[in-house]
Amino acid sequence: MSEPNKPLPVPNNETAPFWKAAGAGRLEVQRCGACSRHVFYPRLVCPYCMSEQLDWVEVSGRGKIYSFTLVHKAPPAFRGEVPYPVALIELDEGVRMMSRLMVENHTRLRIGMPVRVRFEAASEEISLPVFELVEDA
Repeated sequence: MSEPNKPLPVPNNETAPFWKAAGAGRLEVQRCGACSRHVFYPRLVCPYCMSEQLDWVEVSGRGKIYSFTLVHKAPPAFRGEVPYPVALIELDEGVRMMSRLMVENHTRLRIGMPVRVRFEAASEEISLPVFELVEDA
């Protein structure tokens, strides 16, 4: 029996710039031209000031683990990978993003540990941002 395919994001008008940047190895989020705050997940209107002046900007890709969990019971396409950590990452720019943590030893994970983004090709069209520990911190 073959392994089931992993689900992939389907870019739309709001998310296409994010996925295009990820495919080029860049992490981009929106930034409001009116209040200067970074925004993630992609939206049409700034959630802080309701402005429509949202532009895409490259961010550092660095942050820290805000929270995490270990997945022990996964959908069929991911069952061969359990247990694996999924984290809420607080980027240095202030937004939070949920992502997979790519670590060999998940028992050493702690809230507040520094991380950085890297990209993994999931298909020819989609590269996924995942995070790894910053070992030199």
